[in-house]
Amino acid sequence: MSKFLRMTSLVATVAGLAIATPAVAAPVNATADANARVEILKGLTLTSTQDLDLGTVVLSGAGAWTATVSIDRSGSFDCDGGSGNVTCSGLTQAASYDVTGSAGYDVDIASGNVTLTNANSDTLTLVPDHDAVVTLDSGGAYTFGVGGSVDVSDATPDGVYSGTFAVTAEYQ
Repeated sequence: MSKFLRMTSLVATVAGLAIATPAVAAPVNATADANARVEILKGLTLTSTQDLDLGTVVLSGAGAWTATVSIDRSGSFDCDGGSGNVTCSGLTQAASYDVTGSAGYDVDIASGNVTLTNANSDTLTLVPDHDAVVTLDSGGAYTFGVGGSVDVSDATPDGVYSGTFAVTAEYQ
């Protein structure tokens, strides 16, 4: 009798497993197939090719005053519009950068103000002037200028002021 009961238990267990197995549904096709896409771009390179120089500025106005000395991105220099408070001399030039990447793409150009410091740790703030967006040519390159302006006053300490640009480029 024990053999019969064991056999019955085994059959009941196998039958229970068959019932617990989920039914397999027939595959269903999508009503529309999805598309896949990837865009590959060359990595951008940004190279400084020329430094910005505002030349020499001589403070000469009487009384309290403020003057703005600037060079725009194309290299056009302005010695405070000839106010008479400053005299400018020397060679001036805008900074220049080369950006390369994938041809025909727009590239955002960004930078923040530049702190210029002299040997005595006095500071001036240079406000950059450059294009916000450039388009890479058919060869995947573009050269752009960076100018800037500084405000000086009758109280600005003398010295050679210098600082470093932090210009960035990023695909739009």
